Amino acid sequence: MKGDEAVEDREIIALFQSRSQEAVTALCDRYGSLCRRVAGHILESREDVEECLNDTWLAVWNAIPPQEPDPLSAWVCRLARNQALKRYRYNTAARRDSREDAPLEELEGCLPAAGSVEDAMTEQELTRLLDRFLDGLSRRDRTLFVRRYWYADPVKDIAVTCHMTPNHVSVRLARLRAQLRRELEQEEIFL
Repeated sequence: MKGDEAVEDREIIALFQSRSQEAVTALCDRYGSLCRRVAGHILESREDVEECLNDTWLAVWNAIPPQEPDPLSAWVCRLARNQALKRYRYNTAARRDSREDAPLEELEGCLPAAGSVEDAMTEQELTRLLDRFLDGLSRRDRTLFVRRYWYADPVKDIAVTCHMTPNHVSVRLARLRAQLRRELEQEEIFL
């Protein structure tokens, strides 16, 4: 099945490269529900989610060509997530909604501030360290971490999917954040 996905992704990319109007339809059919889920965990309004998805499809249209993302699914999800975060920041500029900020606030104690990241290392180096951290985790812990801090899934949803109690998920996430902080301190990234 994985091979079939790659073929279909290449076909979608080829449609974008040929500037075919079918490209957006094919992309939406293939990854629309996944991107809708990603954006829906960040945005409250269905209208905002749909607008975010339209902005995502436009961003893909403008980026391919010249880009040829591999894997397409992760790249499109990243674009959808970034569009949703941009919309969220716009919507909450004048007010605070702590429910949506919870995953990011949980990580604040683990990751250095943006200014100090630029002083201490490049973004690529931080990415490399985070990849190494995730590679060192068990499949279950990696799933918990990515679902919470990349997809912004609520703890209760993660608990149901992973057959855990919400409290157990919260405790595991706290331990993972502490482990990440220790590893970044060892690399002298976070002092």
